[in-house]
Amino acid sequence: MGMIEGMRRLFVFVFALVTLVGCSSGSQSLSPTDFQKLTSESGVITLDVRTPAEFAAGHLSNAVNVDVESPDFATQIGQLDPKASYAVYCRSGNRSKVAMEQMSAAGFTTTHDLDGGIVAWQAAGLPVTTG
Repeated sequence: MGMIEGMRRLFVFVFALVTLVGCSSGSQSLSPTDFQKLTSESGVITLDVRTPAEFAAGHLSNAVNVDVESPDFATQIGQLDPKASYAVYCRSGNRSKVAMEQMSAAGFTTTHDLDGGIVAWQAAGLPVTTG
């Protein structure tokens, strides 16, 4: 194998790897500190997918409450911009994954999950807002 052929194979491998990573990077779980960084970025919408009562007991600053267990969840997310970037969380991380699956099916392209939910957020000593 000549040098040109070796470089060509390397390029094809790297291109394939980047393509695979790029396809899966639209949705991912983030640590509490990485999630906090994401929520502070301009244009990122923070969604709390817990119940309204859970939201009132404590939520992330600037979060919007859209209850994934509500019968009109699909209608509510249908009013959101599917091209925006979303930081999605719940109590422990289960409901946010369900919400992100539904959002992906509805055409949302960039969603990030808080790994461990607000429980992990609070365990990391990060702030919540009540009311």
